[in-house]
Amino acid sequence: MMDGGDRVTLAHGNGGRFMRELVRDVFARHFQSADLDISADAACLPPEAGAMVVTTDGFIVDPLEFPGGDIGSLAVHGSVNDLAVSGATPRWLTLGFLIEEGFAMDRLVRIAMSIGQAALECGVAIVAGDTKVVPRGQGGGLYITATGIGTRSGPALPGMARIGPGDRLLVSGPVGDHGTAVLLAREEFGLRGDLGSDSASVLPFTRAAMEIPGLRFMRDPTRGGIATVANEISQETGLRVVLDEAMLPLRDEVRGVCEMLGYDPLYLACEGRVVAVIDPSHAETLLAAWRELPGGEHAAIVGHVDIGRRCVVLRTELGGERLLAELEDDPLPRIC
Repeated sequence: MMDGGDRVTLAHGNGGRFMRELVRDVFARHFQSADLDISADAACLPPEAGAMVVTTDGFIVDPLEFPGGDIGSLAVHGSVNDLAVSGATPRWLTLGFLIEEGFAMDRLVRIAMSIGQAALECGVAIVAGDTKVVPRGQGGGLYITATGIGTRSGPALPGMARIGPGDRLLVSGPVGDHGTAVLLAREEFGLRGDLGSDSASVLPFTRAAMEIPGLRFMRDPTRGGIATVANEISQETGLRVVLDEAMLPLRDEVRGVCEMLGYDPLYLACEGRVVAVIDPSHAETLLAAWRELPGGEHAAIVGHVDIGRRCVVLRTELGGERLLAELEDDPLPRIC
């Protein structure tokens, strides 16, 4: 067992005994992956039929642990979801850890255990990784970089270029949960709540969507939320996107926190939701399929694409319209 102390030191990143024990006893021990060989410099992946799909993302959430997850499970879910909304089946994961000197070893073990459990639940194998330790004061505790690799054997998922007037926008569940849960966990405003992050794999939702004709596009609304996804669609297609406030699934806790603090929940990150664009004749079919899935009970058709100037409009419950502009400032830094 590792005997390097109860805190991460610079010696845990020097390539010597402490680093070897850190990799073996903290990470590899909890990743439950037969495909991880800590003695190798690279992982050899088996040949696969079909296309290989790859994604890379960085995770810098603050606080590192929050209701419903932590930076470790978030890194797994974020990578898996980027592959899933691209029409791929997630298969492998590599992880890079940037750890600040003085980081509590027991906390690192908890996060490693969370990574292992999330990877097991998502059906992905952790096949390679790296650790670096930076001097105290030069990091934010812990940063993770993840690369996910998946396979896609069917036709490629249609992209934004296929979106046209009349297409419907759906979301697989309530929006803004993750951003609000992290905000509450920071305790900066003296608020408390039981709301948890929605961090989870969206693979069941994307697989269901891929079975339905007329699917145009899928995206997981992480940084910038559903409003940012809608703006990306509008900018890429040159069309008007209209969201219906009365149809947007929004928890009372999220609505209340945002009203008190002045945040717009449509710009807050989700980590376990899918936004899909589909032909209007198949929108109800997709909605029914999503609502049958665990966690999809509150899926909703939330808007449509229309001819008009390039913009995103929210039709309010009072009958008016509000422009949802592209996000410029970062309302919640270090959110995912």
